[in-house]
Amino acid sequence: MASGPLKGVKVVEFAGIGPGPFAAMLLSDMGADVVRIDRKGGRGGAPADVTARGRRSVALDLKDPADIEVALGLIGKADVLLEGFRPGVMERLGLGPDEALKRNAKLVYGRMTGWGQTGPLAQAAGHDINYISITGALHAMGRKGQPPAPPLNLVGDFGGGALYLVVGVCAALFEAQRSGQGQVIDCAMTDGAASLSAMFYGMRHTGMWTDERDANMLDGGAHFYDSYETKDGGFISIGSIEPQFYALLLEKAGLKDDPAFQAQMDKRAWPALSDKLTAVFKTKTRAEWCALMEGTDVCFGPVLGLGEAPEHPHNKARETFVTVAGVVQPNVAPRFSRTPSKVQGPPAAVGAHTDEVRKEWGV
Repeated sequence: MASGPLKGVKVVEFAGIGPGPFAAMLLSDMGADVVRIDRKGGRGGAPADVTARGRRSVALDLKDPADIEVALGLIGKADVLLEGFRPGVMERLGLGPDEALKRNAKLVYGRMTGWGQTGPLAQAAGHDINYISITGALHAMGRKGQPPAPPLNLVGDFGGGALYLVVGVCAALFEAQRSGQGQVIDCAMTDGAASLSAMFYGMRHTGMWTDERDANMLDGGAHFYDSYETKDGGFISIGSIEPQFYALLLEKAGLKDDPAFQAQMDKRAWPALSDKLTAVFKTKTRAEWCALMEGTDVCFGPVLGLGEAPEHPHNKARETFVTVAGVVQPNVAPRFSRTPSKVQGPPAAVGAHTDEVRKEWGV
C-alpha cells in the first residue's frame, strides 16, 4: 500500500539513466504511483538497481503506432510525465508536450537534460562532469596544482538535475491545482548546478572567494575546514569555522597554547597551520579521534566508506539505510510527520505490470 504525501499522484516515467530514474525514485518514495515505460525486450529488475525501486513497469515499443497510442492513453490519465531524452526525441515519437497537453490539459511535463531544451549545446552529448564544467562548480573543486576533482556525479546529475526536477514537479502540481493547467518543466543540469553555486557567486563578488583552488574557506584551503589522515590510514573531517568551535578544536587537539593558531582567518598562515594539523592528526587513530571529538561542538566527523556508513550509530538510530531485496541502500528522505514516506518496493522486471496498469488506469 502506497504511503507518503504524494499518494494518489500518477506519474508516467520514460525509462532512462542517471538523474531521471533518481527523480522518479524520489517521487515514488513520497507515495506517487510511478509507472515506468520500458522498451520491450529490455532488461531490468535487478535488486541492485536502487534508483529503479518502487515503481511498476509497462513494456512498449515506441516505434509501434499501437504502443504509442497506449503511451498516450497512460499520459492522458497521469498527473506527471518524466522524460530524459535529447530535445526533439519525444516530439518525433508523437509524445511531445503539444500532443500530451492536448490529451491532458493539467499534465506536468518534466523534461530532464544536461544542457537544456535550448542553447547551442542542446543537442550535444554530455555527462555530469561536462555540465558542471561550464557553471564554475567543477573549477572550484580539487587541490592546488592539480586538475579539478570530479565530485562523483552528485552536483550535476543528482543535485542540479534530479532534485531540481522534483522541486519543479511539486511546484507545478501545486499550481495546476489552482489553475487547472499543466505546463512544461525544462530542467537542465547546467542551470541546476549554477543555482547550487549561488552562495559562492555572492562570496566572489565581495572578495570572500577567489578562483584559485584550495585557497578558500570551504574548498580545503582553510586548516579548520578540511579532512585529515589519521595514524591508522583513516580520515576525519573538521569544520570548525565559528570562533567557539575553533577554540574547542584547538583544545581537543592540544594546540590551544600555540600562538600560531590564534590568527584563524589569516589566509597567509593557512598552509603552515594545515601542515601542523596534518602532523597532529597522524598521532592518533581514527577511532581515538572519534572518542575525543565526535559529538562535540568541534564540528567533527569520521570519513566513512560506503560499506561503513550504514553501520554508524547515528545512521542506525535514524534508519538512514535500509535493506531491500537483500541490497543495502539509502532510506527515504526527507521525513514527514503525518504522511510518512517509504520505499514502495524493489525494482520491477521489464513489463511486469503491463496488463495490470492498463486495466487499473483504464487504458
